[in-house]
Amino acid sequence: MSDPTPRNPAPEPGRPLVFRNGTVLVMDGTGRVLPDSDVLVVGDCIEAVGPGLDAPESAQEIDASGGIVMPGMIDTHRHMWQTVMRGYGADWTLSQYFVWYYLDWGSRFRPQDIHAGNLLGAWEALDAGVTTTADWSHGLVTPEHADAALDALESVPGRWVFGYGNIHAGPWEWAASPEFRAFYDRRIHGKRGDRLGFQIAFDVTGDASFPERPAFETARELGVEVTTHAGVWGATGDNGIRLMHEHGFMTPGTVYVHAASLSEDSYQRIAASGGSVSVSTESEQSAGQGYPPTWRLRRHGIPVSLSMDTGVWWSADLFSAMRATLGADRSREHLEAHSRSETVTHSHLRAEHVVDWATRGGARALGLSRSVGSLEPGKKADVVLIKNDASPAMFPILNPYGHVAFQAQRGDVHTVVADGRVVKHEHRLVEADLQAARRAAESTVDYLRDEMGDAWNEGMNPDIPPTKILDNPYTYTEFRDSSTRRSQEPAGEA
Repeated sequence: MSDPTPRNPAPEPGRPLVFRNGTVLVMDGTGRVLPDSDVLVVGDCIEAVGPGLDAPESAQEIDASGGIVMPGMIDTHRHMWQTVMRGYGADWTLSQYFVWYYLDWGSRFRPQDIHAGNLLGAWEALDAGVTTTADWSHGLVTPEHADAALDALESVPGRWVFGYGNIHAGPWEWAASPEFRAFYDRRIHGKRGDRLGFQIAFDVTGDASFPERPAFETARELGVEVTTHAGVWGATGDNGIRLMHEHGFMTPGTVYVHAASLSEDSYQRIAASGGSVSVSTESEQSAGQGYPPTWRLRRHGIPVSLSMDTGVWWSADLFSAMRATLGADRSREHLEAHSRSETVTHSHLRAEHVVDWATRGGARALGLSRSVGSLEPGKKADVVLIKNDASPAMFPILNPYGHVAFQAQRGDVHTVVADGRVVKHEHRLVEADLQAARRAAESTVDYLRDEMGDAWNEGMNPDIPPTKILDNPYTYTEFRDSSTRRSQEPAGEA
């Protein structure tokens, strides 16, 4: 059945565009909120911001009254190739994720499977108001896989930072190989800009011989930054940070992902070298990298950006990232105070801070501060309108930062402009061939089901180990006296 809701046509490409009478979050570091204000877009840039703007006669208007106009959001760490596995690992631990992708099945992904994941993930990001995504693409078994990943990104309007990685070989092997250099020369060299960035993505295990040195040297030679999973419990830790520091490879452009189980010494090294941390709060809470570290990063003044990690568990929804991050940080602050018999009377982490991390913080982490992250004249036009007149949760808007962080969701994203181009309008993506994306995703799922056989269902439904449970007198059990307070043996045990 077709949607009966009448919709206005999407604005025509190339014409000036003005958002009228919205609540504008400038995100320039001043905390400014501009009520009943306009944002004028001319070409691919923001021309002006303020109330009652004069616009060219040819300008198309979008009514932003009752809505919030803010910069496009920025995700600094997402394994987009895994999007076709959406929700598959909902009940995984990090160990199960490692086994599935690193040891058992990740190397079975073909180039077309990488393409399918990136295509679906790219459109999903734009739909959620995320106009810039750092694709932590660590499934690139061959340069053909890398070509497929980048082809998908380049077919979708948006801003992408391509993080080349390969979890199936040591970074000292692939990053120093002629094949990697040929890919870089062919697809990246001379083409990097504010719509396509590039990182080298690999982890540092802490091996005293520091085998990752050649990968760092390649990054330095090419003039590109490194993004690395640091402080992941049981995988990467303080030794890796120490080795990077002692060998001179900690730079202001390095992005440390998670950083959730590090010592104070490691945080001090990150702070002193000017690096930033990409926090994936939902991932750290659920998978086990460590407690989401913003409460510690704030003490060291380490810049923070937000990320969503992987569609195997989560989505491209930075609204949930902001909400989860506020909750985790405040929860830890309360618990730390309670352990000292104290009471927190004022929240130190504010809603404005997480909105900043989801916009300006991401731009800073990815070296894009001059281009995006705020609504300022001369910046690239990455603009999001959050408005939903059909939702009772979208009015009244009293505290706009709090509304973005705690009330809004992807369904409230009304319009998205990426690099001056309207890619979503009135809650629908513009010129997105979602049927093609669906067919590609279904083809990959069919292929993996055939490859895995019975392992497909087993992987999605990990065993729950047997447990021994004591009788509980506070539920409807047969508990009568101390004689029935015994261990209940699992079925099949003596």
